[in-house]
Amino acid sequence: MTDVFGASHKDVHEQVVFCADEQSGLRAIIAIHNTALGPALGGTRFYPYENEQAALADVLNLAKGMSYKNALAGLDLGGGKAVIIGDPARDKSEALLRAYGRFVESLGGRYITACDVGTYSEDMDVIARESRHVTGRTQAHGGAGDSSILTAFGVFRGMRASAERVYGTPSLHGRRVGVEGVGKVGHRLVELLREDGAEVVICDVDPKAVERVRVRRPEVDVVADARALARCDIDVFAPCALGGVLDDDMVTELRAKIVCGAANNQLAHSGVEKQLAEREILYAPDYVVNSGGVIQVADEIEGFDMERARSKATQIYDTTLKIFAIAADEGVPPAVAADRLAERRMSEVGRIRAIWLGQ
Repeated sequence: MTDVFGASHKDVHEQVVFCADEQSGLRAIIAIHNTALGPALGGTRFYPYENEQAALADVLNLAKGMSYKNALAGLDLGGGKAVIIGDPARDKSEALLRAYGRFVESLGGRYITACDVGTYSEDMDVIARESRHVTGRTQAHGGAGDSSILTAFGVFRGMRASAERVYGTPSLHGRRVGVEGVGKVGHRLVELLREDGAEVVICDVDPKAVERVRVRRPEVDVVADARALARCDIDVFAPCALGGVLDDDMVTELRAKIVCGAANNQLAHSGVEKQLAEREILYAPDYVVNSGGVIQVADEIEGFDMERARSKATQIYDTTLKIFAIAADEGVPPAVAADRLAERRMSEVGRIRAIWLGQ
């Protein structure tokens, strides 16, 4: 059974809310990990989990990741996440989304939602009919639209920083990049890579996703799955599907010198980051390089401006290089360096919030 209160102070969540509405079929969990920097912002994942325990474990991990992601993105926002249990193709309805919106609203702004796997900007518009605390809305409703635009851009910036560290140049021209998952983010990343002159090989469990890429980019190679991709002669491995892909076997088989992708929680368990370092594979921490999406939707809180959001996402390059430098100086894997940097900001800025304002 998942321990909601966590095994250490880093894993303790401030609030976990279980949401159910029998008539609409809603079963959801909202997890707020840390609000030291501000209200918790994180997307809503709509996914057919095997059981409620699997959903709870996922939302707790994702919420914690959002705290670290938002901290390193320089946002005045904490970390949270939500999951809706079910098949979005079968179970999603107006009534379910609006019922979920009522639960988001009931938290009084402590949690701000957005899109994630299985949810889209149009869904956020429906949720927003019941809650004020929604980002990632369509442009027609004043939102940023599809957050995968800057997510892919941020991963690309992180990948260029990784190339700078490994090869001495940020250019990916002539490098072979394996992209696992070419859905909302992955297919956009393929476009950026091809524009930069990289060779690309892809895989996806959805044949339609593969076909969409191949129609636009017929020169892209295709392999069966992530294992096959790991065994390819590639320079960069970009996990852009679900988490946990980097397990012991995958690390052993991986031929790439760089791991940099959009998926959340790419490391299957603690210790994988050390295995990557031992094999001299540079790992760009996922929550650092995939933060472009949250930067995009967070900008809606001020009134969305794409140029302002894109400018902030551009800084992912510098943040990634800074983490690599800290890792080298302190003799730790980049994932550990990133955690330390994020925790430092949450601690330092969070402490300032304790200053009494006399109100």
